[in-house]
Amino acid sequence: MVPTSPKKPAAKEPSTKIEAAFFDVDNTILRGSSSFLFGKAAFKRGFFSRQDFWRFAWQQARFIARGESATTVNQIKDRALGLIEGHKADELAALTTEVYDKFISPKLWPETVRLARQHMAEGREVWLVTATPQEIAEVIAERLGLTGGLGTIIERKDGILTGKLVGKPLHGKAKRKAIKVLAKERNISLRRSYAYSDSVNDLPMLTAVGNAIAVNPDQELTKYAKAAGWKILDFKKRELRANK
Repeated sequence: MVPTSPKKPAAKEPSTKIEAAFFDVDNTILRGSSSFLFGKAAFKRGFFSRQDFWRFAWQQARFIARGESATTVNQIKDRALGLIEGHKADELAALTTEVYDKFISPKLWPETVRLARQHMAEGREVWLVTATPQEIAEVIAERLGLTGGLGTIIERKDGILTGKLVGKPLHGKAKRKAIKVLAKERNISLRRSYAYSDSVNDLPMLTAVGNAIAVNPDQELTKYAKAAGWKILDFKKRELRANK
């Protein structure tokens, strides 16, 4: 019998690389659409009419009942951009704190928030990755004590919101690209990192990391997660809300 050479151990990544956890926001960190909640605050500030507000409410109800889809995200995005066009950028910034305190905070899933903070306690960076505007992503991350937030960037000229985007909405494949860029910038090992989402549209992000977790998953993501052997967490049944 010819002796066989022992297999070489798999090459390990440099110990200097860090780990991270990436969290989707809508229906993962909070119940419903953060863009709609922002629209609710904007309505109270007189940004748009009651008729437009009820259109937002209808989209929000569909979003909660059916989960995220590219069509729903685009509808909410297009409506929101059209309504903020022409407003001052500092008005948008002023709204973000109010949005969090009055509308987002009561709808946070405490279990998901707990997971995010646990990752922080264990030494990982924690990033929110969402199609909602960058300003809202950053405020949520700051208030929860997380590392930071990545979101859709709204164009502004001379301090005025144009109603257009800088690049594409941070959705689907754009999320995968964003976390890869971030990983390169911050020396993050995606293989050792985690990602959490409720939507099959986030498969590009979920499959980019070594540890994917489905949170409050839609039907398609549930099927995929079961086939892939991913952990599935469903907090919807208990309808809990996080305290500030």
